[in-house]
Amino acid sequence: MCGIVGYIGPKKASEILIDGLAKLEYRGYDSAGIAMLENGKVIMEKKEGRLSKLADIVKSKYDANIGIGHTRWATHGKPSDENSHPHFDCSKKIAVVHNGIIENFHQLKEELKEDGHQFDSETDTEVIPHLIEEYYNGDMLEALQKTIKRLDGSYALVVINQDKPEEIFCARKDSPLVIGVGQGENFVASDIPAIIQHTKETIILDDGEIAKITKDAVEIMDLPGNNVEKEILKVDWDADSAEKEGFDHFMLKEIYEQPTALRNTLKDKFESDKVNLPDLNIDSEYLKGVNKIAIVACGTAWHAGLVGKHLFETLLRIPVEIDIASEFRYRNPLVDEKTLVIVVSQSGETADTLAAMRDSQKKGAKVLAVTNNKGSSIARESEFIFHTIAGPEIAVASTKAYTTQLMGFYLITLYFGQLLGKEMPKELYDGLKEIPVLADKVLQNTKDQLDKITAPFDGWDNSFFIGRGMDWYVSQEGSLKLKEISYIHAEAYAAGELKHGTLALIEQDIPVVAVATQQDIYDKTVSNIKEVKARGGYVIAVVQEGDEDISHSVDEVIKIPKVPSLLTPILSVIPLQLLSYKEAVKRGQDVDKPRNLAKSVTVE
Repeated sequence: MCGIVGYIGPKKASEILIDGLAKLEYRGYDSAGIAMLENGKVIMEKKEGRLSKLADIVKSKYDANIGIGHTRWATHGKPSDENSHPHFDCSKKIAVVHNGIIENFHQLKEELKEDGHQFDSETDTEVIPHLIEEYYNGDMLEALQKTIKRLDGSYALVVINQDKPEEIFCARKDSPLVIGVGQGENFVASDIPAIIQHTKETIILDDGEIAKITKDAVEIMDLPGNNVEKEILKVDWDADSAEKEGFDHFMLKEIYEQPTALRNTLKDKFESDKVNLPDLNIDSEYLKGVNKIAIVACGTAWHAGLVGKHLFETLLRIPVEIDIASEFRYRNPLVDEKTLVIVVSQSGETADTLAAMRDSQKKGAKVLAVTNNKGSSIARESEFIFHTIAGPEIAVASTKAYTTQLMGFYLITLYFGQLLGKEMPKELYDGLKEIPVLADKVLQNTKDQLDKITAPFDGWDNSFFIGRGMDWYVSQEGSLKLKEISYIHAEAYAAGELKHGTLALIEQDIPVVAVATQQDIYDKTVSNIKEVKARGGYVIAVVQEGDEDISHSVDEVIKIPKVPSLLTPILSVIPLQLLSYKEAVKRGQDVDKPRNLAKSVTVE
């Protein structure tokens, strides 16, 4: 979950490292540090807290042309200067940055202590430079190979050594690492935004691969030491996409980018009145042999999966199980060669989802990945892929990634229906094409209501979201958005469950957001809303245009354009995103970097 940057070339390393870490601070912001080779010595600077504290110290202080940097999301050891990366060996010649978790570090640490090594931190990472030191005899690649053979767990490592002043070394297992290929300079990072302003030419390291990087060359090998030929991938978005472009926060920018992201995800997917997904590369014979679909995801992606389950079961009549990835493989799921497993991940590197995918493949299942990152581990290891073209998403709270994942599920469902020879509702084909325009309309209409609809949350640290069917799924995403960035405790309940306990929590004027867009159960949802109102709750309702009669039963109404009920989740979630954003800003919270959270969860 931490962010890593490395640079070697003719420019000032400190400036490139600090700028790169700023692009990766969404991956962790408990501390930051850099190590550079200058005047024949490794120089290290690191500070607890936000990157700005480190930047003030180092950005124009050093002239080094090679270095590594790190921004931390703490796992082992509290946030502190000592626990910040990089970490040294005893000689202070070898410096390492690490993303991941070393599960056997206690055993390794005790062993190293017995051999005379001294440690300065509580981290699992610090065993790595000491192991390299233990094995180093002039050959860094050999030392690194021997070191990683001792490590249990996950890692993306970047290493510099005072004795190798013109080389950077890196290795990867279960944590992302990308090499940026430049002209007379090269880069390494956890994610593309850190290097996109310098190069669009990238090499994605695979698990078990090691790289030696100089300013003019990149040499990659497998763990036994065999050379590996790697394809250079060209990034298809530009540096401006990773900037705020006048918005106060990345989250707000990404909310307003949703019409474009949806339009891009839809682009070239329709041929006449049919969905065309040739890149999915799935055939009807295989699909006819599938007797169950399993959807596996985490957080916001799991909420998108709930909508996907509803679509598959309603339109395809295929049974669907949906699991949180961290629970899936530990319950020994019933998965075999007749199961299609769909994994959903914005980054394509989510550790739990990746592990669930690999476990499913061992059981004989094929995997369809819905991801925003074509070069990710999940995308490369899955049999089928649907690429959501959301562009880079920097804010920790996901917005455009979620709505494009929903779009992906709609397109996949219609495409599967075609392959299976089922009659798909024409209104869905027509409605999907209009969604980008309607999403923009929701944004324009809702922004004028924000002050009014967030006022009921003033003074409250608890709130509720309710809905039925697909509205309940959207309610769960709305409640997650509110609590993760505003820190208001928010719970989402199926509206029909209120009488089974939840009504006990309703008190005078407590804010309740009710999503009521599903026409077949609209009247029942209104009845549940009246139960809340009868007990004093302050209700903000999200409804479709034409359902204004609900205004007699609620305190505020947010309207979305009229669409088929199956399509409402993409539109009804947008006001909930804006509501959460506005409330977080009012409370003075750090919207893009909520406490204790990071963007890409690359550790279990």
